[in-house]
Amino acid sequence: MLKTSLSFLFAVAAFCITPSTAHSSEAVIVGLDADMSSGSALSGEAIRRGAEIAIDEVNARGGVLGRPLELKVLDHRGNPARGKDNIEELGAMEDVVAVLGGIHTPVALAELDLIHSNELIYLSAWAAGTPVVENGRDPNYVFRVSVRDQYAGEFLLTAAVERGHNAPCLLLEETGWGRSSERAFKAAAEKLSKSIVDVQWFNWGVKDLREHLHLFHERGCDVVMLVANPREGAVMVRSMLSLDKAERLPIVSHWGITGGDFSEDVGQDFSEIDLLFLQTYSFIKPVFPERAAQVIETYLSRYDDVASVEEIPSPVGTAHAYDLIHLLALAIEKAGTFDRVAVRAALEELPAYNGLIRDYAPAFTPKRHDALDAGDFSLARFSSNGAIVPVE
Repeated sequence: MLKTSLSFLFAVAAFCITPSTAHSSEAVIVGLDADMSSGSALSGEAIRRGAEIAIDEVNARGGVLGRPLELKVLDHRGNPARGKDNIEELGAMEDVVAVLGGIHTPVALAELDLIHSNELIYLSAWAAGTPVVENGRDPNYVFRVSVRDQYAGEFLLTAAVERGHNAPCLLLEETGWGRSSERAFKAAAEKLSKSIVDVQWFNWGVKDLREHLHLFHERGCDVVMLVANPREGAVMVRSMLSLDKAERLPIVSHWGITGGDFSEDVGQDFSEIDLLFLQTYSFIKPVFPERAAQVIETYLSRYDDVASVEEIPSPVGTAHAYDLIHLLALAIEKAGTFDRVAVRAALEELPAYNGLIRDYAPAFTPKRHDALDAGDFSLARFSSNGAIVPVE
């Protein structure tokens, strides 16, 4: 079990959110609108930490246009209505230049109208739903350093096929994220000349998925493609473990299950389950070790609940937020102003930047607001102590 616990993070989040309402009169504010206290709170905390480390680096070299950056954290608890309230609040604040977004695609989709009516730059650090970015708005205020479901579906299904699975079934949460993933998986199956054997749906808060898994077994599935957040993903694993060993299927999962303390959520040994999941970054095996070294050193010295690089929770959230803050700082400098409209335009015309995750050349263009693609994806699994470990 990782040393980091949700109870600890809830306390940290509660402590950090309250004082954020007061800030330096000269500071430029970056909002964080994420789950900080519910089932995916580790993801919000990971994003906060990546943003804090990057902001400290930006401020150490003089800030942006002579002013420091500061983070204001608001907790939407995975609730779209709370998310909309947060966007209203942040959009009304004159000193807010942009907002980092969290794990939940349904929240981000619910916020799109307010994001654009407030001309508020939304930097998606996790939510993977394709329509979050491909939202039909012009100009589009959403930019993402994260997974795009359109690419994730093909990556995950290809990984399953390469491991010898030819009869995939989909187990999806009944949300905009689940529907986006269904489209991606079905398009990938057609491209790979494979058939999706069955599709089953579940709602947030589901307590038992054995019936779904029995149906998969009866219909001849040989792998479950899972799209779930930590709580429902844990229900799925517990349900799988309750079946006879002959009925248990391998699981290839989207990354939502890594947004919480999954080992704690499962609450039992799941080493007998073959579970792989998507990632974009690992501090254990970084793409650019020399760039990661200082971030890791700062992280371990700043956050004393984490004792080693293996214990860094939800690493993708930290890495995405870190790169997004630096890209935002570049855009502000290029625009020469904190005006949101001008900074949004500058994000589409950034110079090349060597980030933690990849070399951005550039990160965004007027027609492409997704900075990552399938070439940045990898597979991982949980170790016996809950650490996220890359799969060779």
